[in-house]
Amino acid sequence: MERLENINFERIKASAETHQLTVESVFDELNIARSTLDYLCENNSGLTWNQLSKIAKHLNRSALYFMEPGNVDEESQQTAQFRSLQNQKPGLSRKLRIIIEKIERYREIYLTLRDYVEYEPLPFMPQQMPATAEDAADAARTWLGIGRENSFSATRLAIEKAGALVIRSNGYDGAWKVPNEDDVLGFSLFHEVCPIVFVRKQESDARQLFTLAHELGHLLLHRDHFIDGQEEFSSNNHREKEANSFAGHFLIPSVQLTDVDDDAKPQSVSDYVRWLGRHAKQWGVSTESILRRLLDEERLTLAEYNSFRNWQLQQNYDRAEGGSRMYRYREPSHLFGEGFVSAVIQSLRENRISLVQASQYLDNLKADDLRKLESHYASN
Repeated sequence: MERLENINFERIKASAETHQLTVESVFDELNIARSTLDYLCENNSGLTWNQLSKIAKHLNRSALYFMEPGNVDEESQQTAQFRSLQNQKPGLSRKLRIIIEKIERYREIYLTLRDYVEYEPLPFMPQQMPATAEDAADAARTWLGIGRENSFSATRLAIEKAGALVIRSNGYDGAWKVPNEDDVLGFSLFHEVCPIVFVRKQESDARQLFTLAHELGHLLLHRDHFIDGQEEFSSNNHREKEANSFAGHFLIPSVQLTDVDDDAKPQSVSDYVRWLGRHAKQWGVSTESILRRLLDEERLTLAEYNSFRNWQLQQNYDRAEGGSRMYRYREPSHLFGEGFVSAVIQSLRENRISLVQASQYLDNLKADDLRKLESHYASN
């Protein structure tokens, strides 16, 4: 098998160090012989294209990147947005760091695709955004056209139509699953045009919807980059409290909260789910979110809220991070959103991108599944 010449070993070494790895550990993880590494180190050659491609994928770089001459400061390859998130949560796993890098690249792909289909992106911001979280939430609902009945899918689509890229992770093991060791529920990367919201797949749409609304609050109120886990959602940090307040009012405006009958409140906190179930379903939120808003409005005591929280923690819930792959062709829409997928499909139809490129952009979807997805969009 032909061996490549002029491989830039120093770039491989620098990229490995960026991911807190050694070159030796990379070769061991990929089952490439140490003797091959020794030869590469001495001669800058000796790898097959397949081996170099595996290394590149492992380090989230292109194979050609490791064949270009000259040294590169790896930190210069990272955007200010990426460094901001990393500084906020320095303990991020290597896999999550790669996911963040990939999402930033998908934004660039998305902007290119939108240019192909002659859709000029507009600045993601209503003309006027009030400064307070409550007023901003009301303005955002009007701006996005959010009705009384809500869902994660509907809100996501509205945010996408306004010009953002919303990505939700997969629940099954794969390139887009957030590792269990990462306490990250979502993050937002601010750009004047096409900002990014990332939401981790959780056990319910209601929890995902709250994360989505929280990150939207960061974009609209703070115009900066944030990464949030359970610690941040419960933090007393001013900006995190503002984002939580925004999310609460965005999902449950005060006018809707008047629908809740305080006189029907049960004595036992275990019956709160039944008491508020109809509203939770209609508004697409969790019981806890409604209780939090009632607490803010002083219609619920802190003791009652904490009692429900303690009761809830004692319940055994089946985590729904996994998912069936029976309808593989639909997965890109769940992952990248309708806006991104439709831009890929339209660009493919107009011969602006190849079938191979479309497959790569849509999570390496196989040709048969890609055709099914194309037919699905043609019929809708």
